[in-house]
Amino acid sequence: MGAVTLRVGNLDAMIAYYRDIVTLELHSHDGPVAVLGRGKIPLVILQHAPELAAAEPRSAGLYHTAILFDTQADLAAAVYSIGTKSPGTFTGSADHLVSQAFYFTDPEGNGIELYWDRDRTAWSWTHGQVDMASLYLDPNAFISEHMSAEPGAKPGHAIVGHVHLSVGDVPSAREFYVNRLGFEATANFGPSALFVSAGGYHHHMAMNTWESSGSGKRRLALGLGEISIIVPSTDDVGALNERMSHFKVDTRHDGQTLAFDDPWANRIRVRSADNTHTAPAASAVDAVDAP
Repeated sequence: MGAVTLRVGNLDAMIAYYRDIVTLELHSHDGPVAVLGRGKIPLVILQHAPELAAAEPRSAGLYHTAILFDTQADLAAAVYSIGTKSPGTFTGSADHLVSQAFYFTDPEGNGIELYWDRDRTAWSWTHGQVDMASLYLDPNAFISEHMSAEPGAKPGHAIVGHVHLSVGDVPSAREFYVNRLGFEATANFGPSALFVSAGGYHHHMAMNTWESSGSGKRRLALGLGEISIIVPSTDDVGALNERMSHFKVDTRHDGQTLAFDDPWANRIRVRSADNTHTAPAASAVDAVDAP
């Protein structure tokens, strides 16, 4: 997964939250677009759109952006930063067997998950489905156990591990993300949630109806602007364009990236790994014009 683009009403406040509190680095701030990440990897793109209203309650859209940390020490440092500087944005934590996760909501209502994965050898699979749960995880105990004692330690590596969406119904999500886009289903939480991935990961994307059951296409609003998916090569982008055209999905292919909407007007842009460091700001601008 690549960077997630958010349309925001107060750009300065959102930059401050993700930089000073979530502990991301500000890569660039060019007019209405700010890119934040870790190292050379962009994770969140903020697109200033003060003319837009907040999303309607219980509409489809972003459930959370999940940022995956390399180490428990880096995760503990980020959780500690949010817990001390903006404790009101903490919404929960859980041990999911495959991972340890902490949840927050940014100042404009966008969900965030910060997490660390256990080694894949520790994951369990049953009949092709990964075993996940939501067990109690004490954030204070986690910080005490894993927080680095080294003063001024440089923040480590992180990526967007997965993106979780709110959708109108799970069968339509399965038809689009599994049957058309080509992800593999890795877990189901009854009729209300679906988890999908590529390459045997526990999930790169998830879709649930917990707060959005029955919702239709999103209107243009603050919140999710665009999801980015990275594939190995430009040939893979072309092959996906042919696949989506076969399923009569409207696409926009500029030779390097492929853009299309899911059934709820969540914009998705696919690019090859060779183009991941040149396109994020442009994609953010395009995302504001998406339906």
